[in-house]
Amino acid sequence: MTHPARVAVIGAGAAGLTATKALLDVGADVVTYEKGDRPGGLWVRGNSNGLSPAYDSLHLNTSKGRTEFADFPMPAEWPDYPSADLVAGYLADYARTFGVLESIRFDAAVAAVEREDDSTWTVTTASGDVDQYDAVVVANGHNWDPKWPSPAYPGHFDGTQMHAHDYRSADVFRDKRVVVVGMGNSAMDIAVDASYVAEAPVLLSARHGVHILPKYLFGRPADATGGAIAALPWRVRQRIAETSLRLAVGRPEKYGLPAPSGGFFQNHPTISDTILHRLTHGAVEARPGIARLDGDRVVFTDGRTEMVDTIVWATGYRVTIPFLSPRWLGTNPEAMLLHHRVFHLEDPSLAFVGLMQSTGAALPVVEAQAKLFAAYVGGDYALPTPDERDREAHRALDEAKDRWGDKRPAMRIDFDRYVAAIPREIEAGRRRLATGTEGFAARPVAVNA
Repeated sequence: MTHPARVAVIGAGAAGLTATKALLDVGADVVTYEKGDRPGGLWVRGNSNGLSPAYDSLHLNTSKGRTEFADFPMPAEWPDYPSADLVAGYLADYARTFGVLESIRFDAAVAAVEREDDSTWTVTTASGDVDQYDAVVVANGHNWDPKWPSPAYPGHFDGTQMHAHDYRSADVFRDKRVVVVGMGNSAMDIAVDASYVAEAPVLLSARHGVHILPKYLFGRPADATGGAIAALPWRVRQRIAETSLRLAVGRPEKYGLPAPSGGFFQNHPTISDTILHRLTHGAVEARPGIARLDGDRVVFTDGRTEMVDTIVWATGYRVTIPFLSPRWLGTNPEAMLLHHRVFHLEDPSLAFVGLMQSTGAALPVVEAQAKLFAAYVGGDYALPTPDERDREAHRALDEAKDRWGDKRPAMRIDFDRYVAAIPREIEAGRRRLATGTEGFAARPVAVNA
């Protein structure tokens, strides 16, 4: 007698919730481990896991219509760009609606995931609980382990240094002289917030520029046309987007910012309605990269020196999966190749949901990834051969390097292309099953008393 496949999901953020739902939909026995005390992951301010970077002013930077789950649309009456609190509530509602909560073990941090033999994974929690599974889904996110400048800038600084991950409210900048380092979404939000309470204009420092996309273009959410032109080659889409952006707001250099270091759809744009407004009003001033720190001053690469009380390092995050050994991750998890960014190449019973960088929203991507892995576990999808999976992963890497260069190419995906490709891959897997290719359900399934 065989029982339903037993699957561990690690994390109850958006990725873990969709993985749990999809696996329940195919009849799997699912246990979801969550370090915090509630679902929603990084969107939940005050989550007991302490990992959320959500701040008071945080809102979606992709529009509601392009961010919502296909299986669970956001309320029609919501604004186009909901707040982090609304998104956290949306994820909690998703978990309740689809019966996911019953599968989650809260306050259960995973300490280790190990392969015991050819058919069993062992999951050990920080409290010492041990359980065994037929498959594991890693859905612990990758925007929670702050990346500080390395090597550190020369000199010393007498003021306060903080990472954007620890920012919550602009009150910490009241009557302070502030430098924000970075050009991502968080950097722009923090610079704008600080500009209303700081003593002097907030300095926005960056070595390299990015395209800055307002949330609305020509009266519509800026990403609304993405799906309509998704079938075009990305370089054609790039020209269309860059032309539209120049017509709407001009080039970043017009605002004193550095020129973008790559084309649109190559380097991820920063999405902000307010940063350009604060720059034109003098409340935020652009600066180049930092050359060195000098007590109560910061010296920039153009030779200018500014007195500063607080430096905010909006310098991104490391990919950290602390419960898996280098056997599975290699020396650099960011460079790990996966089949369709889901299946481990050595053992496809180890899956990753959310370990990617999308040109668009994340939620539809993790929903699609979850459905792909669930189709495999449920016996409705057969993988290509190991050699074919390896070739496909390297082909995707080569294409990513051509488009994105050396900036996390293994993790990069084109949002529209990827979300459209996953259903086609599921259908291809069904055809492989029909030809006798072995799927997950054809292997021995552990019987759990």
